[in-house]
Amino acid sequence: MTESVAKGNFIAKLDLFFESCILLGWKDSIMTLQSLWRHSGWSDDHRRMQPCMNSVIEKILIHPSQVAWSYSYTRPGYTKKQQRSAAPKDWWTEDVSELDLDIFRSIISTIRSTKKFPPALIGEALHVYAFKHLPSPLEFQEQAQSSSARTDDILNKHQRVLEAIVSMIPTEPGSVSASFLFRLLKIACYVGASTSTKAELIRRSGRQLDETTASDLLIPSTTDPRSHDISTVTAVLESFLLQFRRHMPREETERMIMSMTKVGRIYDDYLQIIASDSTLPVSKFIELAESLPEMAREEHDGLYQAIDTYLKEHAELSKAERKRLCRLIDCRKLSPEARANAIANDQLPLRTIVQLLFIEQERVGGAGGSKGAPAISTLNEFSDAMAAQDEARRFRHGLEGGHRREEPTMGARTDNTTVAPSPSEPKIAKDERKKKAEGLGDKCDNKTK
Repeated sequence: MTESVAKGNFIAKLDLFFESCILLGWKDSIMTLQSLWRHSGWSDDHRRMQPCMNSVIEKILIHPSQVAWSYSYTRPGYTKKQQRSAAPKDWWTEDVSELDLDIFRSIISTIRSTKKFPPALIGEALHVYAFKHLPSPLEFQEQAQSSSARTDDILNKHQRVLEAIVSMIPTEPGSVSASFLFRLLKIACYVGASTSTKAELIRRSGRQLDETTASDLLIPSTTDPRSHDISTVTAVLESFLLQFRRHMPREETERMIMSMTKVGRIYDDYLQIIASDSTLPVSKFIELAESLPEMAREEHDGLYQAIDTYLKEHAELSKAERKRLCRLIDCRKLSPEARANAIANDQLPLRTIVQLLFIEQERVGGAGGSKGAPAISTLNEFSDAMAAQDEARRFRHGLEGGHRREEPTMGARTDNTTVAPSPSEPKIAKDERKKKAEGLGDKCDNKTK
C-alpha cells in the first residue's frame, strides 16, 4: 500500500485526501481530531493528530472577517443574517467545546501563548465549555435532595473539569463574569473540589463582588440543601475587604469606595433573603450583618428590611435578642418611608420606636442633623474608619462574652442607634434631651416586662 511498491497506492491517496479535504474544513478538522483522540489519545504517532490540532488553531487565529466556513453559533439573538455578514469574535467557542478536556486545554494554552486574544475572549471559551460539560448548581441541588446519588466516577469527572477550567481562567480581572465565578464556586462545593481550587474561586469572586447579585450569593449547604452555606459567602466578603488594606492611589480609592457601596446594597439584599431561614441563629445573623463595614451602608433601609424579615420569621426571639438586632440599625440612616414603617412596626423594641419618634420629631421641627456619617474620600480616612469599626466590634463582643456587663444605656452605647442632639443646642440642653429620650425608652421597656 506504500509508494515504494507502486505509484498511486492507498496511503498516498489517504494523505492527499486528509490534507486537501479534511484539514481545509473547520468542522471536519474538529470531528477528526476528536475521533483520533478517543481512539488512541496522545499515544498516536502525531502523523494525524498534530496536523488536525494545528489546523484548528490556525483557523481560530484567523481574523473573524476572513472566516468563510460553517460553524456552530447558537447565542440568543444572533440570526443567520448576521452570520452571513460577519463572524463574531467568539465564533469558534461552541465547536471547540465539543472536544475532550485534554485537547481543549492544549488548544487554549496555545492560543493564550500567542497573546492575540483578549482575556475576556479566553474567558468566554471557558464559559461555553463549562456550560457544556458541568451540570448547573440547581441540578446538583436536585440530585442531592433525591434518593439517587451520582456515582463517584461522575463526580470525579466533574471535579476534574472544574479544576481544569479554574486553572485556565486568565489572571486579569474581568476576564470572566462574577456570576460565572459564583456558579463555579457552587459547583466546587458539590463535587468536593480541592482546597486550593475553592480558595482561588473565593479570591477571584471577592475581587468582583460588586458585580454580583444577591441570588449569586445564595450557595446551598451541601449537608442541608434547605439552608445556605454562609461561611463561603463570608470568606468571599473578607477577600473583597482585603483589597482595602493595601495602599491605593486616590483615583483607585474613590473607585473602590463606590464598589464598597454597591457591595453594601447587594449584601443587604442577601441578608433579606437568608433572614427567612428558620434554622439561622440570631447570633449568626448579627455576625453576618456586622461583617460589612459601616461605611458601606449609605442608608439602612435594606438592613432594616432584613431585620424586619428575621423578626417576623423568628417570633420566638427574646426581648434581649430583639434589642441586639435593632442596635444594628442607625435610625438616622433610614429614609422617611422606612422610618414611618418602622414606627408602626410592632415587632421592634419600644426603645427603638422611641428613638425613631425622637428623630422624626427633630426632622419635622427642622432640627435634624446630618443623615449619617460624613463621606469618606481618602485612603487614610477609609483605613481609619475600618480600624475604628473593628475595634468597636471587638469591644462589643468582649461585653457579650464571658465577662458580660450590664447593658449600657442608650446614650452610652457604642453602636449606631445613639440619638445625636441638634448641633445648635447648648451642651446642657443636649444632655437633657438625651436623658429624656433614654428615660422614656426605659419606662416603655419596663412596662412590657
